[in-house]
Amino acid sequence: MTRSLATRSFFHHLSLAALLLAAAGPLSAADNYTLPDDAKPQEGVPEGTITKHTWESTKHYPGTVRDYWVYVPAQYKADGDPACVMVFQDGGGYVSRTGPTPVPTVFDNLIHAGQMPVTIGIFLNPGVIPAAKPDAKPRRNRSLEYDTLSDRYALFLLDEILPAVGKEYNLSDDPEKRAICGISSGGICAWTVAWERPDAFRKVLSHVGSFTNIRGGHVYPALIRKTEPRPIRVFLQDGTGDLDNLHGSWPLSNRQMAAALKFANYDYRFVMGDGGHNRKHGGALLPDSLRWLWRDLAPKPGEVPYADGPSDLEQPSTPADR
Repeated sequence: MTRSLATRSFFHHLSLAALLLAAAGPLSAADNYTLPDDAKPQEGVPEGTITKHTWESTKHYPGTVRDYWVYVPAQYKADGDPACVMVFQDGGGYVSRTGPTPVPTVFDNLIHAGQMPVTIGIFLNPGVIPAAKPDAKPRRNRSLEYDTLSDRYALFLLDEILPAVGKEYNLSDDPEKRAICGISSGGICAWTVAWERPDAFRKVLSHVGSFTNIRGGHVYPALIRKTEPRPIRVFLQDGTGDLDNLHGSWPLSNRQMAAALKFANYDYRFVMGDGGHNRKHGGALLPDSLRWLWRDLAPKPGEVPYADGPSDLEQPSTPADR
């Protein structure tokens, strides 16, 4: 049977469109996650304070300048017990109360409810090297800081940032009371800090973490399998619509991380959704992931999400979200 010219033209354009869509990368089937009530302001819950600062590194990343913010909960007492600490990479996104990952609001609600300990949040932007000439552009230091597999960024936190914030607030130096979080390259950065310095950080939250070959991060699953387990608790989130490019497949690399963590008997949870390379699903999970991460230190933990059942979960966005 011979196809008409119009029919052949239709299939030609249909095939071309399919090729263009494939070249553009994976498409999210849903990705319509919404914030739960615990990520929204609640009546009667006191708000913590947020202050903005600037840091010029002179030791570990000399020449860089970055903004950072410090969140202090209303329940913090300078003469009380040292506060727990949680550090966020790409902090400008996490510190926003109106964004998809409104950490200060979630902290307000969970600390007020006794579902996580009194915790001071430090929200760091990656460093920038200012332009040397008026017509030049500044240089971003993000990938060097976040994607490199070494202890350099951990030392930056321990030698520069934590002492600076510690001059103003009573911070705990107990590694069980320190957590670290990030998205994308910030996610692998959070893991690297704990991996390199489990004596300083033992709780990790990764959103769509870049455990791919940007700067060698794809080796972590093998390292985890072949190295004596380190005392790290980690919550991983990713989506089936995440990136797939020359660096690797984000969904595959996160699944490989989870498989390695399971093999090595780590205290971990991995939630795979149907979202893309963004904060939506991580924001929807934020209250429960923090409850799980801090469960051993919460004054009133109640029923801890993900405490029982499988360590690997699938969580597509529901029809109600769409």
